[in-house]
Amino acid sequence: MDAISTFDIFKIGVGPSSSHTLGPWRAAQRFRSALDAIQPARVRIDLYGSLAKTGRGHGTDLAVLMGLIGEDPVTCDTASLHGKVATIRATGRIPLTSNHSVPFDLVFHTDATLPFHPNGLTFTAVLEGGGEHAETYYSVGGGFVVREGETEQALVTKPLPLPFSSAAELLRHCHEQNLSIPDLVRRNERTWRTDEEIRAGLARLWETMCACTYRGCHAEGILPGGLNVVRRAAAMNRHLLVGKTYSDVGSWLDAVRQSGGGFRETLKWVSCFALAVNEENAAFGRVVTAPTNGAAGVIPAVLLYEQCFCRPGTGVEDFLLTAAAVGMLFKQGATISAAMGGCQAEIGVSSAMAAAGLTQSLGGSVATVLMAAEIAMEHHLGMTCDPVGGLVQVPCIERNTMGAIKAITACNLALESDPDRAKVSLDAVIRSMWQTALDMNAKYKETAEGGLAIQISVNVIEC
Repeated sequence: MDAISTFDIFKIGVGPSSSHTLGPWRAAQRFRSALDAIQPARVRIDLYGSLAKTGRGHGTDLAVLMGLIGEDPVTCDTASLHGKVATIRATGRIPLTSNHSVPFDLVFHTDATLPFHPNGLTFTAVLEGGGEHAETYYSVGGGFVVREGETEQALVTKPLPLPFSSAAELLRHCHEQNLSIPDLVRRNERTWRTDEEIRAGLARLWETMCACTYRGCHAEGILPGGLNVVRRAAAMNRHLLVGKTYSDVGSWLDAVRQSGGGFRETLKWVSCFALAVNEENAAFGRVVTAPTNGAAGVIPAVLLYEQCFCRPGTGVEDFLLTAAAVGMLFKQGATISAAMGGCQAEIGVSSAMAAAGLTQSLGGSVATVLMAAEIAMEHHLGMTCDPVGGLVQVPCIERNTMGAIKAITACNLALESDPDRAKVSLDAVIRSMWQTALDMNAKYKETAEGGLAIQISVNVIEC
């Protein structure tokens, strides 16, 4: 899987989960493309494994219904999603086109898992004559989707000029070509896009991250789902900016930069940024998968820290390209799916990505950047995914604040260290993470059957 793009690692979509919302949504869109020639009399959706066990809390049912009616997670009106789902449920029919709707069945198989991956779902079109057309998909983490019978490698269509599947290989390419990590990634990205398209795509990712953070810092109330979690970012933002006025994202960031206050207040801002993004994510807002929705707040929080408190106005492109390279390494060498690896595969990977991006932005060498990523992941190894009520709220939202702070700490440690004396390499920590994932009990892999998830009783409301 050498040919992974930055824009595969970073995707714009709707929360709360890349594997349980965005992935199934994309799978439903792919299945829908086959229905035009079939004209089914009925549609059935079967959810298995983790998708069944935590699908209601993660909005999997909403995602597949939206995908089947042709909505796109990048462009849809997020405010109208629940209303459209309510209409579909009330009528019992899916409007496949403006003049053709069919009845449907949506079944959660909580006691069955498909063999390839815990996040499996099957779409079946029942034909007028009694025949069926079925397609099975697997949501393998980070919004990546694989149809049964195809491999992720089968999706690779173009060779890269400087492919890498290990940190050692990435380091070697950079030294041999006299390139920084972001420059190497740019060279690979030109396989698919022009420089102008790369810059525009990165700008759109950053704009989406900023807009999401801004929304989250100004939205109050209770998050959906039944846990009655109170949104906190807006109150923090208000307290930290008391007396300051602004009218949009740009003037708000200027106010943040001017807020001052020292170390303690800076830490509060990092937490505020991360909370804001993941509160938006939990409320079915639009976020950037980085590399997952459940961990979407870490990278924006650290990048906003860099922009507001380190060197404003520089480093965004290089930060994102460097972070993407580290995300690719974990995608290739381990997993970014919590259903496969626990929360180390989400918050851990995002923290490593953010640490690398920040270190690059602050002038670290290639070896120092990779060391920062290793340090960040080393201290997330073994983290379980135990969402209370199957919702991406407790402990997921707060874990983004912890991942962001660890990323900043990892960056500072790496910048003050000699990478040649490091005892653990990034490749070693990636291998360790994957072995830990394989050894981890299944109940700690996004099933809501272990850890904190069984310590708190909650009546989950269908989202």
